Amino acid sequence: MINDILFIPTEVQYFFFFLMGAIIGSFANVIIYRLPQDLSVVTPRSHCYQCKVPIRWFDNIPILTWFILRGRCRNCGAKYSWRYPFVEFLTGLLFVLSFHFIGYKWFLLEVLIFQFGIVVCSFIDFDHMILPDEFTLSGIVLGLLGAWLNPEREFLDSLLGMLFGGGFLWFMAYAYYLLSKNEGMGGGDIKLLAWLGALLGWKAIPFIIMSAAILGSIVGIAIAVKNKDGLKTAIPFGPYLALGGVFYIFGGNELAFQYFNLFLPGF
Repeated sequence: MINDILFIPTEVQYFFFFLMGAIIGSFANVIIYRLPQDLSVVTPRSHCYQCKVPIRWFDNIPILTWFILRGRCRNCGAKYSWRYPFVEFLTGLLFVLSFHFIGYKWFLLEVLIFQFGIVVCSFIDFDHMILPDEFTLSGIVLGLLGAWLNPEREFLDSLLGMLFGGGFLWFMAYAYYLLSKNEGMGGGDIKLLAWLGALLGWKAIPFIIMSAAILGSIVGIAIAVKNKDGLKTAIPFGPYLALGGVFYIFGGNELAFQYFNLFLPGF
């Protein structure tokens, strides 16, 4: 079957993964909106939140119909957020890049599930400063299960990644609390990094933490300067951990291996 697929032009394969990602991104939009409100993500069907009229199938085509309708409800003219097509496009792009960097391997399926999960988690974290357990804890289980079943990965590496990732952030959060008597990092971030470790292995953790710290610091300083809130500005850390994981999948693993070979040759 794989040999038959390989005869399909590469452009067509890329388009298929983008289309699949955009469709899944449309479902991600539903979860991002409803899950924090404890609403069902299955029923009722997608509808305008202003006039409550169900969205017809031809008005629910990812990305395309948002531009055709100029971001408005066909029935009442209410505005739809630009985030809807952006999430769909982003998920499609992540799916294409995952296929490009990984190819047809069992690990690709694990990464596609991961990409969907972090898109949902990141936008919920941006909106509500929470990372839902439904995704982070499930991600840890799937990461360990995938390592157990996937011959391309090692279970011990996955287990150590979970313990190292979650344990490191737990220690940092606990140390910060002892010093300041304030909570500086939520439990969701700890579980997210444990998920990343379970999927990518323990060697990915230093790269992810470093990337997230740099990106989070840049964004945090920019927001603090803009809002004039000083260093008390609170920003979600989860999206930057997720982005660090994405960078690792899309080539950061090579940088990480070079780093380990430089300081710990043969380890």
